[in-house]
Parts: sequence; structure tokens; C-alpha cells
Amino acid sequence: MERLQPGDALLIADIQNDFLPGGALGVEGGDEIVPIVERYLALFERQGLPTFLTRDWHPPDHCSFRDRGGPWPVHCVAGTAGALPPAPFRTPPAAVLIYKAIDRSSEAYSAFQDTPLHRHLQALGIRRVFVGGLATDYCVLNSVKDARALGYDVFLLTDAIRAVNVRPGDGPQAEAEMVRLGAMPMCLEDLAA
Repeated sequence: MERLQPGDALLIADIQNDFLPGGALGVEGGDEIVPIVERYLALFERQGLPTFLTRDWHPPDHCSFRDRGGPWPVHCVAGTAGALPPAPFRTPPAAVLIYKAIDRSSEAYSAFQDTPLHRHLQALGIRRVFVGGLATDYCVLNSVKDARALGYDVFLLTDAIRAVNVRPGDGPQAEAEMVRLGAMPMCLEDLAA
């Protein structure tokens, strides 16, 4: 059982309509993690611990879009309904939103790439980051890689992630890579407040 403590933060990647089933780049089962993510958010909120929510926030001509030579359909265009979380999703009032991939000519899967996230975590004295969200094999994987490279202890919330699986097995491979890098897999029942 892992106990939350000062110096812990929660990082949830991209709970946005376009990444949920039926969205422009829907992740199969992505909707299943939303209530679990909300439970993590409530737990950290009750403990007075910081939470960070990332959002893809693309310009309409972003380089990752197929019509610009990228691999993805148009998704999460800044200010559109697809870029927002689902209507019932409750964002804690103190949660910090981290907008990423906002430069038209640069892809950014990691929550740390060209964002102020690392500075926020440093300012708050964060040592351990609990990471979940969408998608396992892209934004979660790259955020965990960068968090480990920056020296944070990382807990991978395996019950609060889902993979795109462009190729079969991408999700499990990404999880194995994160564990290889030192991320510790855990679920909600492993966490004591």
C-alpha cells in the first residue's frame, strides 16, 4: 500500500472529447477510465495535493494532422468541443491546466515539452508524480519518460490509462517501457490517503 504525502502530485493526460470513443481520435475504452480518474482527482484534492491536467490544444493547421503530412486526423483544435473534457467531468478548482502541442510546427506528446510543468513541480517541491490518462502509448509514455529523465519518482496508474494501439500490442509495450525506466505500476486500491 502506497501512502500519499507532501511532495506528491497527480498528472492526468488529455481527458478530452476527441480522445474518447466517438471522438476524432477516439481511444477504445477511453471513457472507462474517466470515473477512475475522477476518483484519483478527488483523493488528491482531499489531501490538498496538487493536480495537473494536460490538454492537447492544437492550431487548426497543426503538423500532426494528416492534411499537413502528420499521422493523425484533425483533433483537439484549440477552443473546439473536441478539445474539451466530457461535460460531466469535474475538474477540481485548484487543478492546473497544461496546454501542449500549441505550436503548429511542433508535435508534443509529453506534458513537459515546451510547457511550464517542470517549473510548476519544482516550485511546489514535488518529488513523486502519479501519472494516468490518454493515451498510454503516446502522451502518457512520453510524459513518464521525461518525468524520469528529470529525476521524479513516477507511479503509473494502470487502471487509469488506455492505449491507441496503432499497432497491436503498443499499449503493453509502452507500459513495459515505462516500468523499465523505473515507473512503478499501481492501481487505486494500492493507494492509501
